[in-house]
Amino acid sequence: MKKTLFTALALAAMAFASPLRAQQSVAYQVSFENAAHREATVTATFKGVTAPVLEVRMARSSPGRYALHEFAKNVYNVQATDGQGRTLAVNRPNLHQWNVSGHDGTVTVKYTLFADHPDGTYAGVNLSHAHLNAPATFMYANGLEKAPVQVSFTPPAGKNWTAATQLKRETAPLTFSAPDFQYLMDSPTELADLKWREWNVQEKGRTQKIRIGLHHQGTEQQLDEYTQRAKRIVAEAQAVFGELPTFDYGEYTFIACYLPGTPGDGMEHRNSTVITSSRPLETGMNPNLGTLSHEFFHAWNVERIRPKSLEPFNFADANMSGELWLAEGFTSYYGTLLMARAGVTPQADYLKSVGYPILAVTVSPGKDYFSPVEMSQQAPFVDASRSVDATNRTNTYISYYTYGNAIAIGLDFTLRTKFKNLTLDDYMRLLWQRHGKPEKPYTLPELEKALADLTKDAAFAQDFFKRHIYGKEALPYESLARQMGLALQSSKNAVLGWEGLKFQNDQATIAQGTFANSPLYKAGLDRDDVLLTLNGQKLSSQKTLDSLLTQHKPGDQVQLEVVQQGTKKTVPLTLAQNPQLELVLLEKLNQPVAKDAKARREAWLSKKSKG
Repeated sequence: MKKTLFTALALAAMAFASPLRAQQSVAYQVSFENAAHREATVTATFKGVTAPVLEVRMARSSPGRYALHEFAKNVYNVQATDGQGRTLAVNRPNLHQWNVSGHDGTVTVKYTLFADHPDGTYAGVNLSHAHLNAPATFMYANGLEKAPVQVSFTPPAGKNWTAATQLKRETAPLTFSAPDFQYLMDSPTELADLKWREWNVQEKGRTQKIRIGLHHQGTEQQLDEYTQRAKRIVAEAQAVFGELPTFDYGEYTFIACYLPGTPGDGMEHRNSTVITSSRPLETGMNPNLGTLSHEFFHAWNVERIRPKSLEPFNFADANMSGELWLAEGFTSYYGTLLMARAGVTPQADYLKSVGYPILAVTVSPGKDYFSPVEMSQQAPFVDASRSVDATNRTNTYISYYTYGNAIAIGLDFTLRTKFKNLTLDDYMRLLWQRHGKPEKPYTLPELEKALADLTKDAAFAQDFFKRHIYGKEALPYESLARQMGLALQSSKNAVLGWEGLKFQNDQATIAQGTFANSPLYKAGLDRDDVLLTLNGQKLSSQKTLDSLLTQHKPGDQVQLEVVQQGTKKTVPLTLAQNPQLELVLLEKLNQPVAKDAKARREAWLSKKSKG
C-alpha cells in the first residue's frame, strides 16, 4: 500500500529484528459455516504479547477511503483464550476495542462477523463467495503492528473456491501471508469460483504478471474480450509513466465481482484493486473497464506517488488530505483518457465526457466556498460517509474527483499550448521519478516545485498554484480548447434549473437541494417542493416538460404552480440557458482549425503504447 508498508528496507529490517519482535506473530483463520446467513467466523491468534492487557481493535477507516466507517458494529460473539485454551476475561472500554487480560503471552480471539455489503470498503459473505475488505474483517492488536501475519481460509463444504488477493501465497491451500499489519489492512480478498486470466509484461529486464480474478455469471468469450481491452488499458497507463511499478511478489491482481445486487465500487491497493458492480459484462463491459482503468492508474498515483498527509494511514480515525484533487482527480482524468487512447472508448464519446467536469466547476456555486485543497479536505464528510442530518453541499461542495479532473484537463491543455512539447504525462512522469519510484511522500510545495522544474518557469508554477490550487479561480477552458482544435459547445435550450426532478402522479418533485445560481433557487424553491403546472400545463413527465420548454427561450418568464410545505401557490420563474457543455472538433462545426492546434489534439488523444 504505502512506502512504510512494504519495501526492501522493511524486509531487510525484519532479518535484524529484536528477539522480542521476532517472536511476535499474528495468525487468522476464517471459515464460513453460516455463509447462508452472511456470517463468517474469524479466529485471530496473537503470539509474543508482552503487555499485561492486550488491546484488540476493529478499524474505523479503510485504505482509499477517508471517512469513518465503524466496522466494529458487525462484530459479535467475541471470546478469548490463552495459549493453553483457558478462557480469558474480556472487557470493552469503547466501541472499537476489546481488552484481554490474564494471558500467558498468547491470546486467541474468536468472533463472528456479519458481512452483507461486498464493495471496496465493507465485506460480503454468502454461499457464492466471500468478499473481504481487511479492515472490515480482521481485528488487530495494539503493539503487534510490525508482527508477520498469516491468513488461512476454509470455504463452505463442497465449494471449490480460489482466492484473488495481493497477499503472498503460501504452500498450504488458501493460506497467505503479509509482512505486517499495514500490508494486511491494504489487502482485500475475494474467494469464489473465480474465472482467471493473466498475462506477463516484460520491461527493463524484468517480467511481471497481471492477473484478473473475476466472479461473474457471463461467458468465457466475454471475459476474453474484457481481458483484451484491459491489456490495452494497462499498456497505455504504463506508457504515461514509462514503466510499471515494481509490484510486490511480481504480480498485480484485478479483483472483480460483477453479480446482481453487488454495490458498484472501485478501490485501489498497492498491488491489486477491487472492482464491484451489478452490471454484467454483456451490458456493462466499458463502464466496468472504466473503473478498472481508474483504479489501475492509482497503482502509481496515490499508492506510490503519495501525499505525505496520508502517511501513515490512520485506522483509528478519519484521514484528511489536501491533495486529493491530484490523487483522485488527476486519476479520474487519466481513467477516461486511457480508455480513449486504448481504443476502448470512441473519440467522440470521450470528448463529450470531458465536458462534464468543466461544466461542474463552471456552474457549481461550491467553487466560491472552497479551493481544490480545501475541497479535498472535505473528504471525510463525503467519501461514503453516512449521516442523518441534511447538508448544503449542493451549494458548498464540488467533488475533488470532479474538481481535480477539471484541473487536470486545464493543466494538460495549458502545458501543451504554452510550453512546447510538454504535457501532463510529463508532469506525472516527473512526479513518479521524484516521489513514486523512491516512495517519498510529497507535499503541496513539492508539487509546485515539480511544475516549476518541468516548465523551467517558477513564476508560472507559483501563479498556477496560487490561482487554481490554493485559490478558487477557474481555468480559461474555452480559449484553451480552441488552441487544441476544439470548441467548448453549450446548449441553447431553456431550462428550469440544473436540479433533478422526480415525476409522479402528474407532478414533479425537486429531488435535491437547489443550486444558488439556478432559476428554481431564485424563485424560492428547494428540495421536496412539488411543481404542478407550467403556465397551466400539467408536468406529467420529463418529456412533457421538455416539450413545453421548446416553446420558450432563455430569459422568458413562466408561471409555476407549486406546493411548498403544504401550501399551494403560483411563483414566477425566469428560464435560464441549459449549461450543458461538451468538447467538439472545430471541423465538425465547419470552423477552421490551425495546423498546430490539430497536431496538439492528435498528440493528446493518440495511442502511446508500443504494443
